[in-house]
Amino acid sequence: MSAPSKVRPQTAEMPPVPLTLEGSSVLHQMMRFRWAEWRRLNPGERNRLLNEAQPVLQEMENRQSGLYSLLGHKGELMLVHFRASFDHLKQAELQLARTGLSDYLEATTSYLSVVELGLYDSSVKLYQQLVERGLQPHSPEWNAEVEQEMERQRAAMRPRLYPEVPPNRYICFYPMDRRRGEDKNWYTLPIEERQRQMREHGMVGRRYAGEVKQIITGSIGFDDWEWGVDLFADDPLVFKKLIYEMRFDEVSAVYALFGHFYVGVRFPAAQLGRLLEGELPKGNTNPQQH
Repeated sequence: MSAPSKVRPQTAEMPPVPLTLEGSSVLHQMMRFRWAEWRRLNPGERNRLLNEAQPVLQEMENRQSGLYSLLGHKGELMLVHFRASFDHLKQAELQLARTGLSDYLEATTSYLSVVELGLYDSSVKLYQQLVERGLQPHSPEWNAEVEQEMERQRAAMRPRLYPEVPPNRYICFYPMDRRRGEDKNWYTLPIEERQRQMREHGMVGRRYAGEVKQIITGSIGFDDWEWGVDLFADDPLVFKKLIYEMRFDEVSAVYALFGHFYVGVRFPAAQLGRLLEGELPKGNTNPQQH
């Protein structure tokens, strides 16, 4: 009788999914203003509605909301809310809906997401270390090591996970996907290759660090696209230059698919009346200084 053969342990493979950190919940509200109905109101009624709405909007600003006047046909207003949870985002929606001014606002679209930091470099480095130690992916020992690293990263990245709305005058928002087709599928690439491409992609953004503030949000499972991108700057031309240059790196040229772009000018809630009188507020747009 032959001795039973020994089963050789399988070599653990690195998981394909990179680790991510999640922070603030984010809601973009794009709206059209019903100008014809607004103009039919007498001045006293318009003032009453403004006096009711402005304190509500100013409170939202204090809780990390930004108000923007959109350029183009996609709407007149965009409100961007950064909050601690989806419940808090819903409360912001309800606050606005309860004002009389909301009767003159018509939603055109919205976008729901959470601030997301992708940890491609850290993930690959950690996965390689754990595999070399003989740990099996998703085992209790593996998960404990991963959670320890995640806690360290959360503490180090907290300011980026829970950002304040940048005070810059201009915003550019757009959703995007990593394109998936019959020939090219981002999600089938090895994690090391995706890490390489994302590192090159990030190097372009870092060259614009002094000119533009970028906040990436994840929306897989929350909205129609996979990510949302907010760019904030005092010179809107930087949006064109940054996005155009990024189109030439591999991850964008081969895999990226972009949705509609929304460009707006920030204004303080205290100057909403001036905006509705046809005068765009100029100069400093930091609501805390009005």
